[in-house]
Amino acid sequence: MKSINMKKYIIILTLFLTALNCLGQDKKESSAKVKALKVAFLTQELQLTSMEAEKFWPLYNKHREKLDSLRYIGRAAIKKKIKEVGDLNNLEESEAKKFVLLRLNLERQISAEREAFVPSVSPFLPYKKILKLYISEREFAKKLMQKYGRGKNKRN
Repeated sequence: MKSINMKKYIIILTLFLTALNCLGQDKKESSAKVKALKVAFLTQELQLTSMEAEKFWPLYNKHREKLDSLRYIGRAAIKKKIKEVGDLNNLEESEAKKFVLLRLNLERQISAEREAFVPSVSPFLPYKKILKLYISEREFAKKLMQKYGRGKNKRN
């Protein structure tokens, strides 16, 4: 039973990684554009004062870099191993377990980073704006996905 659930988890993770790889064309340029759009969107949504913005953006950027780095570690390790063995089906069960445990550990680290972020910004950023940040990040992700989805449909 456990191996079936683990296989499902790995298959879903692999599909997700494959989708990300397909989206990775012109990655650096697209990434810079998305970051610029996100900064503009969050700045507008949070209505940061100049003092808040001056303190917020360096902490937020560092926070996002840590989160992105943690996500990359897991994706890169799994992708590399699957490439080495040629296919997910060729992956040994012990290796699959190793990657599932790595993923769980990374998720704990991501959660710890998120928890550490709030006390770093709460001395100068009201909790209402911190809450608005969470909501706005989600809204931005939705808008990005909607835009990508519409763009894909227009090309077909």
